[in-house]
Amino acid sequence: MSDTFGYLNLILQGAIVTVELTIMGSILALIVAFLAGLGRVSRYFAVRALATTYIEFFRGTSIFVQLFFVYFVLPIMGISLTPLQAGVLGLGLNVGAYGAEVVRGAILAIGREQYEACVALNLSRWQCMRRVILPQALLLMLPTFGNNAIELLKATSVVSLISLADMTFQAQVVRSQTGSTFMPFVTILVLYFVFAGLITLGVRALERRMARGLDGVRV
Repeated sequence: MSDTFGYLNLILQGAIVTVELTIMGSILALIVAFLAGLGRVSRYFAVRALATTYIEFFRGTSIFVQLFFVYFVLPIMGISLTPLQAGVLGLGLNVGAYGAEVVRGAILAIGREQYEACVALNLSRWQCMRRVILPQALLLMLPTFGNNAIELLKATSVVSLISLADMTFQAQVVRSQTGSTFMPFVTILVLYFVFAGLITLGVRALERRMARGLDGVRV
C-alpha cells in the first residue's frame, strides 16, 4: 500500500509540472496569438507577411520537431533553455499560431457597421479596436481559445521526450519500476480529463460574464 501511495505521489508531482506547463504555455500562446492575429489584419504588408510566415511555419511543421529544435538546436546557437523553458516556448509558439487565426477570424466577423460607427464617432483605429471591436471579438474567440488550451494541456505529454518530468514521464517511470501499465496510465488519463474539465468550466464562466456586459461596448 505504501508503495502505491509513493507511486501516486510521483505522478502527482508530474501533474504539478503539467499544470505549470499548461498555464505558462497558455499565457505565451495568448500573447503570441493576439500579436500575430492583429498582425494578420494590419494595414502594413511587412507586418502581415511576418505574421503569416510565423503562423504557417508553426502550423505546417511537427510540434515534436519544433520542441526538439528549441531544446537541442538552440543551444548550438548559444541559447540554452531548461526543459521547462523549452517546453513552454515550444508549446506556446505552436498553439499561439492556431490561436492567431482565431483572433483574425473573430475580428473579421465583427460587422462593418461597427467600424463605420467608430468613424462616425471620430475614434482612431486603435481606439476603435480596443474599445469596440476587440471586446466583441473576444467573446467569439473564447470557445476556441478554450479548445486550444485543452489541446495545449494534452500536448504537454510530448515534453517527456526532452526528459521533463510531467505526468506522462512519471507514468512511464512508474510503469518501468512496477511493470504495471494499468494503474499509472489510468491515473494520468483521469487527471488529464479533470484538468480539461476545469479549463472548460473556467472558459464558460468567463464567457457568461463577458456576454452580460457585451451590450455596453456596442456603439
